[in-house]
Amino acid sequence: MQRAIITVVGKDTIGIIAGVCAYLAQNRINILDISQTIVQGYFNMMMIVDVTSLEKPFGQISEELAALGRDQIGVQIKCQKEEIFDLMHRI
Repeated sequence: MQRAIITVVGKDTIGIIAGVCAYLAQNRINILDISQTIVQGYFNMMMIVDVTSLEKPFGQISEELAALGRDQIGVQIKCQKEEIFDLMHRI
């Protein structure tokens, strides 16, 4: 299984989870784990997803998620392959 980490951060608004999840479903990306919180009006979500069944290149998915967040939802969305995320967050 190929996994990726998706992070979503920004001012809380209606439809953030719905918008992200709709995109993931349309692109055959299964959510394996999800955590979200709202702190003083700021939304933060982290997802671990299965990207094994992608029909598009991973880079395109990452770019489209970033554009979705920026242009339609008003949040910052980052999508990284699990191994890259792990390397970036090693202590």
